[in-house]
Amino acid sequence: MLNSKRALGAVFSLVFWGVLCSARAAQANPRVFPFTYTVDTMPKGELELEQYVDYIPVRVQNVLGSTGTLSWYGSTDFQTELEYGLTSKLELGLYVTFAPTLEYGYNGPTSFVGNGLKERLKYRFADAGEWPVDVGVYGELVEDQRELEIEAKILLERRIGPVRIAANLTGEHENYFTCNICSTPGVRQTSSQQDWVLNPSAGVSVEATPAIQPGVESFLYAEYTNPSATPRPFGLGPHLYVGPTLLSQFGRLWWNVGAYARVTDTAHQLQPQDTFGNFWVRSVIGYEL
Repeated sequence: MLNSKRALGAVFSLVFWGVLCSARAAQANPRVFPFTYTVDTMPKGELELEQYVDYIPVRVQNVLGSTGTLSWYGSTDFQTELEYGLTSKLELGLYVTFAPTLEYGYNGPTSFVGNGLKERLKYRFADAGEWPVDVGVYGELVEDQRELEIEAKILLERRIGPVRIAANLTGEHENYFTCNICSTPGVRQTSSQQDWVLNPSAGVSVEATPAIQPGVESFLYAEYTNPSATPRPFGLGPHLYVGPTLLSQFGRLWWNVGAYARVTDTAHQLQPQDTFGNFWVRSVIGYEL
């Protein structure tokens, strides 16, 4: 079902891997965790390309049939980022985001990512190990077809031998655009709605070898609407996900993947409007240009 969307994802992956597999031996600056940012930044003048793919099994409904049959569907989202070291401590990130829509005849959730652009800056206050806990800050602006979003993070990190512990304290302010002709379920209909989102995350990884770093990570999503929604819909959370991660490095090329299970509301039966599924997989591939 919905083979065109899966084919699109396969094309993205094949093209990206084909370009990156020409990598020569060098040291990249990889993402240790798929969701949690570490404090380290790109060296001044260095450039890196990263491709994100999110995969979330959700429920969709066939609205053309008389029975309204429910089916499982693999929701995917794509983000392509360029990272550039402005200084030895300040990093610029530029994103393009793409969220494929459901095929005609199916009713399902709206992606948590919209088609649009992101810009962000990350700054670290000191070199690794200078402070008892490494500290950085992160600011991001998102403009897509649904909203204007401002996001801020406090980045915390501590290394103990081969073990790396990282945590992000994240908050977002979302301003939704007016959509008078929208029919997609889950898209807000008024520009007056301004929501707050809490999205903290944390992870622990172990450098088994320089090329292989397994870990475990968790992240939480909780949205608070204005005006508040009563009763509180399932989609607003809080949703907590936990799962294993693995970073693999191949010189300039690296790959990070995490597979997570939702550990909150485990008895909830997914409905066609539910964006946050029982499982979530994120893959991030990076290449130092």
